Amino acid sequence: MSFFAFKSINFIFKQSSPTRKLLNYIIRNKKSIITLICIVLMIFTAIFADVLAPHPPAEQYRNALLLPPVWEHNGSWSYILGTDDLGRDILSRLMFGARLSLLVGCLVVLFSVTLGVILGLISGYFGGIIDIIIMRLVDIMLALPSLLLALVLVAIFGPSIVNASLALIFVALPNYIRLTRAKVMIEVHQDYVIASSVVGAGTFRQMFINILPNCLAPIIVQASLGFSNAILDMAALGFLGMGAQPPIPEWGTMLSDVLQYAQNAWWVVTFPGLSILLTVILFNLMGDLLRDSIDPTLKQ
Repeated sequence: MSFFAFKSINFIFKQSSPTRKLLNYIIRNKKSIITLICIVLMIFTAIFADVLAPHPPAEQYRNALLLPPVWEHNGSWSYILGTDDLGRDILSRLMFGARLSLLVGCLVVLFSVTLGVILGLISGYFGGIIDIIIMRLVDIMLALPSLLLALVLVAIFGPSIVNASLALIFVALPNYIRLTRAKVMIEVHQDYVIASSVVGAGTFRQMFINILPNCLAPIIVQASLGFSNAILDMAALGFLGMGAQPPIPEWGTMLSDVLQYAQNAWWVVTFPGLSILLTVILFNLMGDLLRDSIDPTLKQ
């Protein structure tokens, strides 16, 4: 098992492999470098929020209710981006909210990609009745809007960050299943797969060692776009009260809690909204750059 895993990783990063070419393209592209730097800074802030945040995220300062940002009149350097209606520091909550949002995005993408790739491999490689059953279930899932389906699932199992994450994993599966299946159905008829079968390669080796590495490039692109979708959907669930519950600092929940103060205290909704916007834009840009690196007609 470990030998096959090592051979697979070694194949992925060969000079001629699609994944290696994709990485080389990203390194040579200035826009992708800037995007990567911004993403790395965001991840760094999320990981070290305990050190970087000026205040505990749930600490309430009753003498600083709805305090404006530092550049506004009556602003204070103790609360650079101001405070909310309960006197909690917005900057600190944004930093801890980044940790939660990125963690949820990583978990949703990790589990949905893993399950989706496995089901897509099985469906595309074996075909027949297995393919029919899997794809009909996928068609049923795609018949409903993803956010609506996630809301129904969270409503059934109860609002919480865990249930919301599980719901997002479930609704993200069809994209990876269909993408992997389509790629596998192309690769399974290639000469190298037929030659491997002739020399006696088993089903596991064919699926995970020979075919899967050649399917990774589009899956990586879809995963990067799925990451931003997961963050956006989690914020939407939090805004509707079906995701993270107070006092957990989550960007969508932060917006929902202070919506009634939007006209009098613009900062309480502006900064969480900008955090969601910038995060989604960054990962969408990364997805676009990955897509451009794969499509030869877009590399110019």
